[in-house]
Amino acid sequence: MDIQEKIEKLRKEIELNSYLYYVEDNPKLEDYEYDKLFRELEALEAERPDLITPDSPTQRVGGVSEKFEAVAHKNRLYSLENANDEHELQRWYDRIAKDLDPNVGQMSLFGGDTQNSEFKIPLACEYKIDGLAIALTYKEGRFVQGLTRGDGFIGEDITNNIRTIKSIPLKLFEPVNVEVRGEIYMPVSSFEKLNKKQEEAGQKTFANPRNAAAGSIRQLDPKITASRDLSIWIYGGIFEGKDAPKTHSETMKRLKELGFKTNKITVVQGVEGAIKCIKKIDEKRKSLDFATDGVVIKVDSIMSQNELGFTSRVPKWAIAYKFPPEAVWTKLLRVDFQVGRTGVITPVAILEPVNLAGSVVGRASLYNFDEIKRLDIMEGDRVLVKKAAEIIPKVLKAEKTDYSKPFKMPENCPCCHTPLIEKENEVGLWCPNPDCTDILKGKIEYFVSKYAMDIEGFGESIIAQLIDKKMVKTWADLYKLTLFDFMQLDLIKEKSATNLTNALEASKNCKMNKFINALGIKLVGKESADILCQYFKTIDELKTATLEDLSAIAGIGDKMAKNIYEYFKNEENLKTIEQGLSLGIKPENTYTISDNLKLKGKSFVITGTLAEFSRDKAQEILKSLGAKTPSAVSRNTDYVIAGENPGSKLEKAKALGVPVLTEEEFKNMLEN
Repeated sequence: MDIQEKIEKLRKEIELNSYLYYVEDNPKLEDYEYDKLFRELEALEAERPDLITPDSPTQRVGGVSEKFEAVAHKNRLYSLENANDEHELQRWYDRIAKDLDPNVGQMSLFGGDTQNSEFKIPLACEYKIDGLAIALTYKEGRFVQGLTRGDGFIGEDITNNIRTIKSIPLKLFEPVNVEVRGEIYMPVSSFEKLNKKQEEAGQKTFANPRNAAAGSIRQLDPKITASRDLSIWIYGGIFEGKDAPKTHSETMKRLKELGFKTNKITVVQGVEGAIKCIKKIDEKRKSLDFATDGVVIKVDSIMSQNELGFTSRVPKWAIAYKFPPEAVWTKLLRVDFQVGRTGVITPVAILEPVNLAGSVVGRASLYNFDEIKRLDIMEGDRVLVKKAAEIIPKVLKAEKTDYSKPFKMPENCPCCHTPLIEKENEVGLWCPNPDCTDILKGKIEYFVSKYAMDIEGFGESIIAQLIDKKMVKTWADLYKLTLFDFMQLDLIKEKSATNLTNALEASKNCKMNKFINALGIKLVGKESADILCQYFKTIDELKTATLEDLSAIAGIGDKMAKNIYEYFKNEENLKTIEQGLSLGIKPENTYTISDNLKLKGKSFVITGTLAEFSRDKAQEILKSLGAKTPSAVSRNTDYVIAGENPGSKLEKAKALGVPVLTEEEFKNMLEN
């Protein structure tokens, strides 16, 4: 046997055993035996590098990328319509049953009696994996490209990182052309190990397995991705040729035969069968080693899927049934206090760690001291905790135990120990020390955040080090930092330091509304910053605005106007702004400034999905014409713009008599 034949034989043996281990969870070799085969292959390929192929098991870690290239998807990745209860699921089923009219022969595809009104549409039910959606392309059975979902039209090319995930085959068992869809995830057990490792290294931990998976797959260095225990569930595939499967369940069976780790499928009859399946999955999901937040239900027949088609955003033939947010009981160990960027003291519940909606929770916000009184919170209480909007842990209620005891309210700042004060007409306690370290950390974290200056790479750990080492005292000091300064920080090497320096440089050319928001003026947020940009062309104009000027602006209340006015009368604030501008920050006002803004003062609320605009883009256009774009409908709303699949805002608008515009009517309004 020559060296090429040996290499081919070893590759096939390694691929088969990788499949048995990572996909079938049924290993046939001991680890040392597998490692021995792998080392033998590495040695032979080192001897004959001309025989190395991209799909060799040794090539699972590629070179470092400078960035991920944006690539258009060959086939669009759609979102899914959601059902939050059985009634919404029933309404979806009724719609598809009506559209799949048996009189045109669609029902007969399922083998049912088209004249029988009791006929049930076969539905495929599968776990809704809480991971990162990707598309994988195979040509003649070889993996050639992996893209993130992106916006559904364009994704990021993460091919090198995909190669590191051992449950993803680099070579299929048959030489077929296929594009598969899947969810990359991190097992819960691996997530817990990773967070423990991060804690021991003094690095930031991940909030949940999905965030850990997303952060791991988007590393520029594939070696980091390879060090994280990622896996995949394949949930669909698009085959080329006439022999493509006729149903979704057949597709999944075919994909499994090709070597993929496929999502578990249960085919049921009608919506009643789907509801029974959902209840079974709900019972067992907490014992699974992966996070699932619902069940995806699809029409099984692919011909019927084609008949039903798509809206501008979602397939009509599929829906995601979402489980309600989980709530669990645990013990309140103590109440701690933290200082925010404005100096306000926030109480935090320290809990006996508990698994909640896919992540281990040990802390929950108590918001303010009024909330403590309302809940009658004591240390040692038994508390019910849920995730507000499925993200932030929140205490819902408390029950007394034999160990409950009152806690002591703070008298001094937990950071700088300055005596706390109560402000007139405001609830809560405040730290009055402008040099308090925690206040400064909060301000810098806000300055670099997404809706402010959006500076990548500046996590809590880096900001804390910069402040603790006295390298930064104001946000303007960030722009004085050099490559050498960053390399003085723990765990920061030259490449990371270069990335931080480049991110700061890139942020200098910013939008004026983001810059205003980043300043952290009390009560001024993203929406208020947008409004200010409609009335003031430059920062200099805003600095010289009178209190009367500010109070006269629709959407800027008296309290906010006073805060803005006082902020720009503070010498330290003005000095910091001047430093920032002198260091190269160039805020650009992208809004149309006009004395005759066509929609000045009008209030628009957008609900549903628009075909030709993202919500952010539609809001930006409206604001450039002087309009306000609040998130909720009220009696002060002038118009509601209703797109595809509008929510409860549409019903509220009708109840209040608020005019409703279609997307076409909205476009006509803009044109006229």
